Amino acid sequence: MNLFDLGGKVAVITGSSRGIGKAIAERFAEHGAKVVISSRKAEPCTAVAAALNARHGAGTAISVPANISSKDELKHLIDETTRQFGPVDVLVCNAASNPYYGPMAGIADEQLRKILDNNIVANHWLINFVVPGMIERKGGSIIIVSSIGGLRGSPIIGAYCISKAADLQLARNLAVEYGPHNVRVNCIAPGLIKTDFARALWEDETALKERTKTTPLRRIGEPDEIAGAAVFLASNAGSFVTGQAIVVDGGVTI
Repeated sequence: MNLFDLGGKVAVITGSSRGIGKAIAERFAEHGAKVVISSRKAEPCTAVAAALNARHGAGTAISVPANISSKDELKHLIDETTRQFGPVDVLVCNAASNPYYGPMAGIADEQLRKILDNNIVANHWLINFVVPGMIERKGGSIIIVSSIGGLRGSPIIGAYCISKAADLQLARNLAVEYGPHNVRVNCIAPGLIKTDFARALWEDETALKERTKTTPLRRIGEPDEIAGAAVFLASNAGSFVTGQAIVVDGGVTI
């Protein structure tokens, strides 16, 4: 059996209409999973799902839009997935928010709350919606897309880094709680990836030149370079891995 085979698996990926989430959805589908495309806006989700169905066959993907700030919409995401595809085998908590760049002293309360709610609390909600079924079936993989920002400080994205550090601990804690039920919980910690979400960090040519100079691989990453780690964690290849943070950063943190 192919260790990376995802045939028969149902996977929900938030923030999957573009960037890292889209790349993960594409690779999951390539490895045989049924994938649920979800982000805040319906139209981009529908387009990604349609492209996956055209490439891999009808019934490969569905679109279920959801705003991660709404607990009701996240519940609907899981309920609708179960109705159309069946129980969730793999959950990828990829969607996140970062509405503020600058020192912590300047962040507004509503901005801080949005970061913490969308990057931590929403993941907690989603995981709680899927875990009971995983426990019942004695298996499941939960993947949280964190960041190397959770491993170090930053003068401009401090609140985001704090939220991503919390995600690392969320995975560790839940891995302890759910391990006895064969439910694995892990994080992927990307470095700087060329996505719209991180545009403010890479579109400045001077800043990008400095970043690549201090990166062993001398470049920033592409979304598809995160997808392989997700396939590993979702599949039998990662069956003995839980509570971990897989760093994918071109060597920045070394």
